[in-house]
Amino acid sequence: MISAWKIFCGRIPQRWVFAVMGFLALINAYAMRVCLSITITKMVYPQESTTNDIGNICNITEQDQHDSNNTVSTDAKLYHWDVFTQGIILSSFYWGYVITHLPGGMLAEKFGGKHSLGLGILATALFTLITPVVVEFGESTGLIILRVLMGLCEGTTFPALNTMLAQWTPPEERSKIGSLVFAGSQLGTVFANSLSGIILHYSPMGWPAVFYVFGSVGVLWFLIWLVTCYNNPDTHPFISDKEKNFLRERMQAHTHKKPPSVPWRHLLKSVPLWALITAQIGHDWGFFTLVNDLPKYMSNVLKYSIKSNGLLSALPYLTMWICSVITSWIADWMITTDKMSRTNVRKLGTTIASLGPAVFVMGASYARCDRTTVVIMFTLGTTLMGTFYPGMKVNALDLSPNYSGTLMALVNGIGALTGIITPYIVGLLTPNQNLDEWRIVFWIVLVVFVVTNVVFVFYASGEVQYWNDPEFITREREEKRAKIQNKTGFFSGSTKNPST
Repeated sequence: MISAWKIFCGRIPQRWVFAVMGFLALINAYAMRVCLSITITKMVYPQESTTNDIGNICNITEQDQHDSNNTVSTDAKLYHWDVFTQGIILSSFYWGYVITHLPGGMLAEKFGGKHSLGLGILATALFTLITPVVVEFGESTGLIILRVLMGLCEGTTFPALNTMLAQWTPPEERSKIGSLVFAGSQLGTVFANSLSGIILHYSPMGWPAVFYVFGSVGVLWFLIWLVTCYNNPDTHPFISDKEKNFLRERMQAHTHKKPPSVPWRHLLKSVPLWALITAQIGHDWGFFTLVNDLPKYMSNVLKYSIKSNGLLSALPYLTMWICSVITSWIADWMITTDKMSRTNVRKLGTTIASLGPAVFVMGASYARCDRTTVVIMFTLGTTLMGTFYPGMKVNALDLSPNYSGTLMALVNGIGALTGIITPYIVGLLTPNQNLDEWRIVFWIVLVVFVVTNVVFVFYASGEVQYWNDPEFITREREEKRAKIQNKTGFFSGSTKNPST
C-alpha cells in the first residue's frame, strides 16, 4: 500500500504540493484574521451621522437600500461599541501576533515548520469557532482577549512557512513558489470579505455564522496538512528520488539542514536586512489599513449594503493575487535569463507596489462620493500591491536561506506592529466617519509608502549574505574562543611568574 502510494505521489512534484498547502494555510490564516473586519459592522448598532457631517458622507443608493432592507433578519445580539473601541478590537490580534514571531522562527529552524505552522492554525481555528460564545459572555473585553490569543497562535505562520520554503524551493523557482504561497494572504482576504458579506446577508443565524464557517474550514485544512506535508524532502516518505536529488543538488550551496545558531551580531548589522524591514513596514501599513478598515469606509462613508460591501472589499485582493502570480513568473524569467539582476528585480517589484497604491488610494479619497471611481481607484492601487511578493516578500530567502525563519520573524514581526498602530490611528482620526477625516488617513498611507520605498531602493540586496555561510560562522566563533583561551592563559601565566 505504501509503495503504491509512493509511486502515485512520485508523479506529483511534492514541492508544489507543499506550495499549494502553504497557499491554503495563508488563505485560512487571513480569513480567520480578517473576517472580523467586515463582520464587526454588523455586530454593532449603526452609527448615526450628525448634521455637521452631511456634506462629508455619501447618500445610500436605492439598490443598496433595497439590499439592506432585504437582508435576512436575525436575533443575533448587537453591541454599543464606538469607533475607538472597534479600532482596539481590530488591533488586538496584532498584540499577540508580534510576540510569537521570533520564538516561532527559531523553533521552526530547529525542529521544522510543519507542526509550528499546523498547530498554530488549528488553535486559531478553534478560537474562531468559540468567538460567538466569548462575545456573548465577555462582550468587547472577551473579544479582545480572544483576538490576542489568536494572534499568539498565528504569529508562527510566516516564520514557519519561510523555513519550509528554504527547504523546498530551488533558487530558480523562488519567486513563483514564494509568491504562490504568500498570495494566500490576498485570497484569504477575498475569501473572508466576499463570503462574510454573503453569510451576513443571507444567514438567519446572523454574524455568529461567519465564525463557525471559517473556524470549521481551518480545522479541515489542518487534517489534510498533517498527511500531505513534511519539513524537508529528506523526511518526506512519498517524494520521488528524482525530485529529492534535484532539490538536494540545486539547494546544497546555500541551504543546510543544521546550520550554526543564529549569528545575531552580523544579522542585526546587516543593512540589506534593515532595508527589507523598512519595506515591510511600508507594505504592512498600507495593507493593514485597507484590510482592517476598508470595509468600514465602504459601509459608513460610501454607504454600501453589507452584501455589496463584502464583494467590493474583496475585489481589490482578487486582482492583487492575479497580479502577484503573473509578475512572479515574469520576475523569475528576468532573473534566469539575466535580463535583470535579482537585486534590481526585488527593487522594481517593491517600487511598483509602493508608489502605485499610494497614488491610487489618494485618488480614491479625492473622488469623494463617485462610488464607481472610488472602487476603480482602490482596485487598481491594491492590484499593483501584488508586485510586493516577487519584490520584497521573498527577499528574506535571498539574503539567508539558512536563517530564513528568523529573518521572516524579524521582518514580519516588526512590520506587524503597524497592525496595532493603524486601526488605533484610524479610530482616532475618523470619529465621525466622514470623507475629510478619511483623507488624512490616506495621506499618511502615501507618505509611509514613499519613505519606506526610498530606503529599500537605496540599501536592499538580492544576494546571499556572507553570514549565511556556516563555515564562516563556525570559523569566526572558533577564532573568538581561541582568543579568549589565549587571554586566559596569558593572565593565568602572569600570576604565576612572581612566585617562580
